[in-house]
Amino acid sequence: MLKTPLIIVNLKTYEKGFGNLGLALCKDMESVAQESGVCIAAAVNTVDIFAYSQATNIPIMAQHIDPINFGAHTGHSLPEAVLNAGAVGTLINHAERQIDEEKISATISRSRDSNLTTILCTADIDKTISGAKLGPDMIAIEPPELIGGDISVSTANPEIISETVSKVSEISNNIKILCGAGVKTRDDVSKAFELGVDGILLASGVVLSDNPRKILHELVLGIV
Repeated sequence: MLKTPLIIVNLKTYEKGFGNLGLALCKDMESVAQESGVCIAAAVNTVDIFAYSQATNIPIMAQHIDPINFGAHTGHSLPEAVLNAGAVGTLINHAERQIDEEKISATISRSRDSNLTTILCTADIDKTISGAKLGPDMIAIEPPELIGGDISVSTANPEIISETVSKVSEISNNIKILCGAGVKTRDDVSKAFELGVDGILLASGVVLSDNPRKILHELVLGIV
């Protein structure tokens, strides 16, 4: 179950983010979550969902699902299969796995049918407004030009965070707001929460770190 305040670590397809290395990383997340009381979730490769969900107590998420039903859909990711493997939710429309608005709507609907929590990734305010009207559980605002960089969105473009919080609240008070792109430090996290977010979505700052456990400890200090 995903709770706020929330940190989601996207393992992407990094070498350190799959198999035994990815599991060790999830174990670090579990340890820091238990010590801090902050919910830390991992968005993982589909093939690792079952193993990681069985071996840890943190929420495990899919990085993408397809809006399909049971049937002849070779090579697709079935929402019910992802849920059955142990995922509690899924990212939708990440900058590295974008889909059109029709598919976003269908994916949110199929996720809801399958009891998967939806985190819709958006790149700008216009996409955020249109996305919020589709009713996701959470929206993660991530300016694509800052993803994987060394400058956090909360530093480079704080206005996009505060405007996201404001615009989404006008549409629904039930949608939680996350931010991502370049988030790597305690100060990055602290600034984001001061701007009104409920959580953060990040990847390389943790996954590629030489000491991810230490980084996670620093990040939660920006919340607690």
